[in-house]
Amino acid sequence: MTAYVINEIWVTDASRFQTYVVQVPPTLAPFGGRYIVRSGATQAIEGDPPGRIVILEFPDRAAAMAWRSSPAYSAILPIRDASSTSRVYVVDGYAPA
Repeated sequence: MTAYVINEIWVTDASRFQTYVVQVPPTLAPFGGRYIVRSGATQAIEGDPPGRIVILEFPDRAAAMAWRSSPAYSAILPIRDASSTSRVYVVDGYAPA
């Protein structure tokens, strides 16, 4: 079943964060990951939205978790952590019965 990694991001150092942003795409391909949402315009319906929202799609939860713990992504994650605060989730997609 398809899985999604959902990131709510509040950037605190835009310049440094940009160095992270450009390095993420090559880490996705080996795990079948792709962007569904990458910081498009947001409009709050309820509550306050974060500065950025990113949604990644993977073939399944195992691929999503393997990407998240991969050496390639682990190498750049400290840049994100130093330049933003985030809430990150992995969510299974919907499979109609």
